[in-house]
Amino acid sequence: MQTKPFRIGTRGSPLALAQAREARDRLMAAHNLPEEMFEIVVLTTKGDRITDRSLAEIGGKGLFTEELEQQLIAGDLDFAVHSSKDMPTILPEGLYLSAYLPREDIRDAVVGRTAPKLIDLPHGASVGSSSLRRQALIRRMRPDINVITFRGLVETRLRKLQEGQVDATLLALAGLKRLGKVDVITDILDPDNFPPAPAQGAICLESRIGDNRIDDLLAPINDSPTFDTVSCERAFLGALDGSCRTPIGGYAVCEGDQIRFSGLIITPDGRHHHAITIDGHRRDAAALGTRAGQDVRARAGSNFFEDWS
Repeated sequence: MQTKPFRIGTRGSPLALAQAREARDRLMAAHNLPEEMFEIVVLTTKGDRITDRSLAEIGGKGLFTEELEQQLIAGDLDFAVHSSKDMPTILPEGLYLSAYLPREDIRDAVVGRTAPKLIDLPHGASVGSSSLRRQALIRRMRPDINVITFRGLVETRLRKLQEGQVDATLLALAGLKRLGKVDVITDILDPDNFPPAPAQGAICLESRIGDNRIDDLLAPINDSPTFDTVSCERAFLGALDGSCRTPIGGYAVCEGDQIRFSGLIITPDGRHHHAITIDGHRRDAAALGTRAGQDVRARAGSNFFEDWS
């Protein structure tokens, strides 16, 4: 019988805290446990501390997870809550993604100041984004737009926009929904034309391999369709060695026992890309994503990736 609170690791941003509380609340309901049985432990990561440079410049993915994972390995946390799109495809030895909460909307949202849609922005307008994927897709859509590196919390980016530093910015629709800020959205981008980051909109729980106590705790809140779609998308990333240094988009959709994946790789300038759509059985989700990534890599050729890092 568990007598002391389960320790949940998270970053301290408003969005990260909202995600940790959602995980806690789902566990409380699933196991009929009081709030006192869960302690949310806030840690600051390197990605939180360094906000004046792009993630690609300071090390890519893992910058928002390393401190949490060190505490997990040491046994000081029972599990950690992350935005799935922040997770490297290779995790530290002994850790794994043990559960996913039901996925929110996968799409990107536009928050426009001088026009509601990217297509309607003035010639030479500026758009703030730190995501190489978003930057490349913006340049594909509007080569005239000046893309400015824009990092920080959602609240920080919205403040910079209001101050007039840029004409628009892009944010994950899922994050704006979780923060109750959908009123700032001026347009929502079609994922067929503007594919999201793999795993966007999904909250994952990371824990120790072989910790049966925590596996039993988390299993009831694991959402099977999200697990399968994100596994497929992360396998696509893994086959491409995807990181914050690489402009990659992709998403999977479950329909019954089938899964369909659409993915894209694009050069940072937005001029060249390779896309793929593939479907198969959900039980083969990860293998499907790997096959899609290998196919795209083979078609693109090694020269396509030369300027990515």
